Amino acid sequence: MKKASLAAAFAASLSLSPVSLCQAAEGTPADEARVAEEQLLGSADEEARFLAYQPFTREIAASVVVSTSLDQALADSGVPAATLLEAMRAFTATVNLQRDIKPGDRLHVRYQQAFTAEGAPIGVGRVLWAELTLASRGPVAIHRFRTRDKVERLWFTNGLSATPAALRMPLDTISVSSGFGLRADPFDQPPPLAATGKSAPMGGPLRSKPLPPGLPTGGTSGNGGPVNMATPLGASLGLAPYGGFGKAAPKAKASRALFMHEGIDLVAPSGTPVYAAADGVVVGAAPNGRYGNWIRIEHGSKLATVYGHLMAFAPGIEPGESVVRGELIGFVGSTGRSTGAHLHFEVVDNGKPANPINHPELKAMQLRGLDMDRFRKQVARSLEERTRESKAASAGL
Repeated sequence: MKKASLAAAFAASLSLSPVSLCQAAEGTPADEARVAEEQLLGSADEEARFLAYQPFTREIAASVVVSTSLDQALADSGVPAATLLEAMRAFTATVNLQRDIKPGDRLHVRYQQAFTAEGAPIGVGRVLWAELTLASRGPVAIHRFRTRDKVERLWFTNGLSATPAALRMPLDTISVSSGFGLRADPFDQPPPLAATGKSAPMGGPLRSKPLPPGLPTGGTSGNGGPVNMATPLGASLGLAPYGGFGKAAPKAKASRALFMHEGIDLVAPSGTPVYAAADGVVVGAAPNGRYGNWIRIEHGSKLATVYGHLMAFAPGIEPGESVVRGELIGFVGSTGRSTGAHLHFEVVDNGKPANPINHPELKAMQLRGLDMDRFRKQVARSLEERTRESKAASAGL
């Protein structure tokens, strides 16, 4: 008896009566024996049927022109909103989606989506790359790329990460007047009147923005007298210098005491909005000695940020309240030990002060070396693919 027939007979013995077994062995009820064999060993096309029910993925491209608003264009693109969310968040690192997008601007998106065998989408699609073409500044594109550390992220075409850093700066416009580290005491400086003929604040311009009424201010004001500027020693340590001082400076000034400046001073007019650097919980919001009106926010992962010399706190900012990244928390001022309007900003990492300028949680990543070479090639392939698809669409293929 052949091997297949033996298997058929064995299978039949599991489900057939002894009489049927005898008949199958003699080859008479062939259909019943074949069915039993297929149940035991599987049919030739069973694998094909199995694969037909498996999920599959497709890459889908969509292009749309903004006619009235970006929201309407996103809806018209046909790309699921959940898929677009990551891409739109990445674009906000360099594009103001409410202000910069105008009618006539274009959006191109290419994404990968999984489907069931019946064609129903599964899960959230992954944007592979997207491009906003703005009349005001040209194209801005993001591409998904896997670096050598095996982590996928979205990157701008210049190799800068489109994933926001863990922390953001607390002001929209950044101008550092005094850095992190040892410096001379700004209150222990000679008056600049002899050199400039007028006084000027070290911490920022005197002009101020009006605040909404009813905000809590509290704290103590600055010294209120003529504002002193940096000696040559202070200027070398980060204080803003003023012209004309130097040759006439007493040599004794070079021996002025230094102290540790545990943050950075950001120049801004009084009343400039101050924003939370990241999601967190406010653990302090009150007048606090030399800091003046002071806020401390704990962000988890042993990180905290401190904001000093505020003119006022934003409504609802008090200990125990949760804040989100970019939420308004206060307004630039000159309270506490301050020589002029500015924001003192600190980053506290594992209980120790850290320099905000070069702290990794405030810096966006940049592709370099082999990763940058691979990324450029991927971007070029993506653009070529879009060009081919556009030509095919124009030709009606």
